[in-house]
Amino acid sequence: MTVTSSGDHVFGRVRPSHDGDFQLNGKTVRVTTFKDLPPPTGAAPYRLDLRDIIPASAYDEIVTAEKLVFHFNGDIGGIDFATPQQLVAAGMEADCYVADEPAARFLYLVGDCVYFNGEALRYYAQFYQPYEHYPLPIFAVPGNHDGENLEGQDSLDGFVRNFCAPAPGIHQPEAGDAPRTAMTEPNVYWTLLTPLVNIVGLYSNVPDGGEIRSPQTEWLVEELQSLPANVPIIVTLHHPVYSADTYHSGSPAMKATLENAAGAAGRHPDLVVAGHVHDYQRLTKVMADGSQIPYLVTGAGGYHNLHSIVKVNGQRLVTPVQFTDQSGDTVTLESYVDDRFGFFRLEVDASSFSGKYFTVPRPQEPFGKGNQLVDLFKYDWTTKRYIPNALGPG
Repeated sequence: MTVTSSGDHVFGRVRPSHDGDFQLNGKTVRVTTFKDLPPPTGAAPYRLDLRDIIPASAYDEIVTAEKLVFHFNGDIGGIDFATPQQLVAAGMEADCYVADEPAARFLYLVGDCVYFNGEALRYYAQFYQPYEHYPLPIFAVPGNHDGENLEGQDSLDGFVRNFCAPAPGIHQPEAGDAPRTAMTEPNVYWTLLTPLVNIVGLYSNVPDGGEIRSPQTEWLVEELQSLPANVPIIVTLHHPVYSADTYHSGSPAMKATLENAAGAAGRHPDLVVAGHVHDYQRLTKVMADGSQIPYLVTGAGGYHNLHSIVKVNGQRLVTPVQFTDQSGDTVTLESYVDDRFGFFRLEVDASSFSGKYFTVPRPQEPFGKGNQLVDLFKYDWTTKRYIPNALGPG
């Protein structure tokens, strides 16, 4: 099935801009203009090595086995109804203890950690308490809600306090009785170095559709150029480049930022992971040289409102479905889940990515139902192609 931008059903439609102030009963409730970035807490080029975060024995196991497993999620904060976030947290905890599966090593969040405005006072309820029993380190890039900060603080104050601490072991007051200490990321845009993959995290700021300015744009080019060519690169950001949802859609601004940087660097990331849209999507773009680049949306991490995928003639899409966005790119929606919360598990080895997306029980379902695998793929990052016989339900 192919859906193009010439008909009534347009994927990636440019939405009217909502940059500016949101008013409710004469009171400003959101400010969505571009926010200046806070000063870095570490030295350029803003890299954090996984070996400095996890135990030496765990790091050695990754190197010896040539296998790294970790979780992705986004849009997690349970601001009005915490049960979905708690169910997702429980699902990820359970995934850390599956027999005969390689151990996960960390969780990586692609933004909107705390709703609605990134307030430090909400970190306990939306971050420390839900993940009190999650046994692994948690990294993140900020989302638009993390950067709004309408509580008299500067933009990203809460995020910097809790993810960009200047030294290890800092237990912020907002953590309360939770044992987790603040993370030590060197900046709000930064790179996580691991033995098998490097994760370049961008901050796409607050405006609708995102906005990335200098010096972050130059930094992205430098990272794509300078990171080792024999180690794959994942780029993370909050606003997705592509999305087939009915609420946000993809971001032409983020597409331009990424493609311009890749062109200048002479290297394209091997996988792009975003949030912002509250569902799960796996999309594929075929490049001019025939290579396939997966784009993931992992935004069903706990915020109570899910975002639906566009329907055609009132019918749900049956994947795979190809569509053309407003910029003329042809992209394939390989798989999606828009009616359940869940999390993504990625396994990286010396030549491939193996991805699994799991849903968790709905709040009204028996919690003992456990995690359900709904998407599975394997991707050879050395050839930039899917491995067809490894594709699972999608």
